[in-house]
Amino acid sequence: MFTATHRVQFHETDMAGIVHFSNFYRYMEEVEHAYLRSLGLSVSMTGPDGSVIGWPRVRAQCTFEAPAYFEDVIEIRLKLMRKGVKSLTFEVEFYRAERRLARGSLKTACCIVAHGQPLVSIPIPEDIDVKFIEEPAESA
Repeated sequence: MFTATHRVQFHETDMAGIVHFSNFYRYMEEVEHAYLRSLGLSVSMTGPDGSVIGWPRVRAQCTFEAPAYFEDVIEIRLKLMRKGVKSLTFEVEFYRAERRLARGSLKTACCIVAHGQPLVSIPIPEDIDVKFIEEPAESA
């Protein structure tokens, strides 16, 4: 499991001082990027042939369980649940102390990114693939 923290900023909240739901998707992206950096990778990398490899999201969802507020420090926990041939599926959980605030998931596809061209999914290159280790689901 990879863990990061985020302190809620005023501009992330609504009139009641509660984090607007859309920010949880931003937080998921932040922790995903931090995870990739921890592996020596990036969300945008140059392949050996000079092509740009990226990880666009193909699915994202989030279920909210409790509000987060201005100045809260949120712990964001990311697990790689599934490594496919061309994709990665992450589970993301958000905590304030031991209280789970939300739970979500992200699925990203490994793609060639060329300006002005459609994205083309590709198998995850072997030198990148070996850095990803799936984590088993916890039994209920």
